[in-house]
Amino acid sequence: MKQFIYILSFLFSFGLFSQNQDLFEKANTFYNDNKYAEAIDNYQAILESGFHSADLYFNLANANYKLNNIAPSIYYYEKALQLSPNDADIRNNLAFAQNMTIDAIDVIPDAGLSKLIKTTTNKLSFDSWATLSVSLVFCFVILFLLYYFSYSTIRKRLTFVGSLTALTFVFITLAFAFHRYNLDKKDNPAIIFVQESKVKSTPNLKSEEAFRLHEGTKVQVVESYNDWQKIKLTDGKTGWVNSEDIKMLNDFK
Repeated sequence: MKQFIYILSFLFSFGLFSQNQDLFEKANTFYNDNKYAEAIDNYQAILESGFHSADLYFNLANANYKLNNIAPSIYYYEKALQLSPNDADIRNNLAFAQNMTIDAIDVIPDAGLSKLIKTTTNKLSFDSWATLSVSLVFCFVILFLLYYFSYSTIRKRLTFVGSLTALTFVFITLAFAFHRYNLDKKDNPAIIFVQESKVKSTPNLKSEEAFRLHEGTKVQVVESYNDWQKIKLTDGKTGWVNSEDIKMLNDFK
């Protein structure tokens, strides 16, 4: 019975993949024919099936950009960048889309040691830092064994120094790995998805208006309360917006 279920599951997955491939090619044809709304409908149909890829988000963003849909184009470029962070085409197109936004928000730069640590941490992903740490542990073990079983004084000295160096870098890379993990955990970006959002000082419709944001602006969500989200801007300003005004970038639905 289990084998039969596995076969059905495989056939269903294969059928879904084939259907999505047809939709993707159909959407691309619409896009090339300048029928951007129809292309968007087909790309969205693929997303609704549960399939996600950088190419899909990129093409969906491009179609929205052609229709001057500011928030969706920025949103989907950002989604594509999450899956392919080193893609130059995605970054370039995202920059073009961001030029259509109204809000000009300053960025508070990091300085000194804080900037150095953050820059170094972001060089690698958490998985890459963790993999590097494991590799260094392996090097430490090998060098320590060579030191332990070596009879030559020079070889003992070299392997001892090498093992201590490897161990030191194990702790350093582990520190960067945990720092990257904490940064990723705190990173909760969203895009303003309404033409204009009134940012409140407290999570209440009757509270004082702190400032306003417009579609396409990227914010960080730092807290949630009922139907409200507390956001923070790159210039340090904070406030509360209605949950319906934003779309979370970390949600893959």
